[in-house]
Amino acid sequence: MGVGDVSKRILLGRKLRSSQLGETLLPKRVALPVFASDALSSVAYAPDEIFIMLAMAGVSAYTWSWKVGLAVALVMIAVVASYRQTVHAYPSGGGDYEVATVNLGRKAGVTVASALLVDYVLTVAVSISSGAQYAAAAIPALSGHEATFAVALVVVLTALNMRGVRESGTLFAVPTYAFMLAILGMCAYGLIRSATGTLPDVESASFKVTAMPGYDDQLTTIALVFLLARAFSSGCAALTGVEAISNGVPAFRKPKSQNAASTLLMLGLIAITMMLSVISLAHQMGLKYVDPHHLERLTRADGSALPEGYDQHTVIAQLARAIFDNFTPGFYFVVTMTGVVLVLAANTAFNGFPVLGSILARDGFAPRALGQRGDRLAYSNGILFLAVIAVALILAFDAEVTRLIQLYIVGVFVSFTLSQLGMLRHWTRHLAVEEDPARRRKMQQSRTINTVGLAMTGAVLVVVLVTKFTQGAWITVLAMIFFFCIMQGIRKHYDSVADELAADDQDKVLPTRVHAIVLVAKLHKPTLRAVAFAKATRPNVLEAVYVGTDARATDKLLEEWDERGIDVPLKVLHSPYRELVKPIVDYAGAIRSANPRGVVAVFIPEYVVGRWWEQMLHNQTALRLKGRLLFTPGVMVISVPYQLRSSAVALERSKREAARSRAGDVRRGAVGDRDSRGGGPVGRP
Repeated sequence: MGVGDVSKRILLGRKLRSSQLGETLLPKRVALPVFASDALSSVAYAPDEIFIMLAMAGVSAYTWSWKVGLAVALVMIAVVASYRQTVHAYPSGGGDYEVATVNLGRKAGVTVASALLVDYVLTVAVSISSGAQYAAAAIPALSGHEATFAVALVVVLTALNMRGVRESGTLFAVPTYAFMLAILGMCAYGLIRSATGTLPDVESASFKVTAMPGYDDQLTTIALVFLLARAFSSGCAALTGVEAISNGVPAFRKPKSQNAASTLLMLGLIAITMMLSVISLAHQMGLKYVDPHHLERLTRADGSALPEGYDQHTVIAQLARAIFDNFTPGFYFVVTMTGVVLVLAANTAFNGFPVLGSILARDGFAPRALGQRGDRLAYSNGILFLAVIAVALILAFDAEVTRLIQLYIVGVFVSFTLSQLGMLRHWTRHLAVEEDPARRRKMQQSRTINTVGLAMTGAVLVVVLVTKFTQGAWITVLAMIFFFCIMQGIRKHYDSVADELAADDQDKVLPTRVHAIVLVAKLHKPTLRAVAFAKATRPNVLEAVYVGTDARATDKLLEEWDERGIDVPLKVLHSPYRELVKPIVDYAGAIRSANPRGVVAVFIPEYVVGRWWEQMLHNQTALRLKGRLLFTPGVMVISVPYQLRSSAVALERSKREAARSRAGDVRRGAVGDRDSRGGGPVGRP
């Protein structure tokens, strides 16, 4: 095993057999942190966004905070209830994409897929960038290097996910559950202190907020509605990640649909409880929170400005510091777990994106490489692709959450809305043929749930587009259009290739003749082996071809050829410009043109070496020649390898690897029965 293989095994672990796929499936206790960390982590920034939007009209608008939070919670209830119907009806893991494709057509499915792909990439970029900002606030040395640190976090998450869903899920379960404990524990303790009358104010309670221009007078009804709509659309960031469970149903243990539905229910209950508790406590404790880029709007009670470089702590950080004013470890536990779970929230995308990519590859809308499982039975190519795109986005926006957050939400609500419309058609189609009264009642109930979900998600989509389009959402729309066009182009390519490769009656017609050419560089063992192999194929015509670039070398080869008495004619192609590849390609093409129903078989002798650096010491003429000949119709290319002594190094390396005991050998009875040559167990071929 080489150094590269050893490093790969250390990073990723031992290989898993295809039959071990069942061992990687997730129980509900692990599936919850794996698929729900994104939606749960939104508690760390969704309340912040609501208060930022309401602060545009000053402190008086904060009275709407709990009502906006309640509206977001109602949408989440509808979405969770709708997706519980989806995981039962479509348990294959296609999620929104499959629902839209089956019920609304291929274009709708590709639209949903493009929206989800963009959303998964943004999930990684936003979550990791937010975690990097938390880390920079705690560790001053990281200030100014948030993008670099965020890229490093993406690399670590990529390596962990390459080890497999089950293993990465187990690693992430503990911090995710610790985050739930931290937030719910903080809120519970805060409510207890509120009931006993000992709940303190947060650090920003005594501050004043100056309204933005245009909002400093009495708001008209239209202005108020638009303000609340902006706050509501920003708060809907809490819903991102809910769809990941419907895309990850195949990763659950049996019964898959039931376990996925139960996990969705737990996710909804926990996320709604945490979000409403945080918003309620923040309003009750007098929190003031503005856009970090407009801190000048935050002043002291006497109207004086805050000190230069004032650090506005996040909503959760202010709540934790006040609630645990007599227990400092509680504050640090809440802040630390929040920062950690923001990083781990990206793991939801690392689990959802590869599965969706594999389904798209199966349907011909993505490169087939995305559908291949790696050594650890994870979709490794999809994981790597997501990591590369997310890193590019983080570097492009310098890991600034406030810039990235404007791109968020649009994609996920496009998929939400089309999915609900697809489910509505699904139940309508089944009701038309179902006659059993009990099943019809259940279907009608499901259709009602999806109808409500469609109405809510459609309304949110309109609000999000209206309020966020000019703020950066237009970039997301362009990205969706780009992915849509790329996937349509990939499908068109695969379809045209399939049509072109389809067998027909003409493929039964044999070529009229085979004209074989053996390429000669010099008269040595590889050339003689190639000549012998070509003769054994019994072509109609056989000749050796040499490209002459030097008269002395050409005369010497012709003399040696005659002295050996080789019964194959040697043809010299003179190349005055010292080209080696073009004369051969032109000659093979001319033969083919003279006999269109025949084929030209080109035999190329090749050295085989065992060390990577030896490859650099031999020219790559054969490789370039094959690359050109592959595009010449009617020309077949045959490589005739000749193994040099150094190739034994690679052979011995592979033998040692085969002879080395592996995990599971004892169980299979393969240890202790190996023969003296280091081969397989005795008695096996």
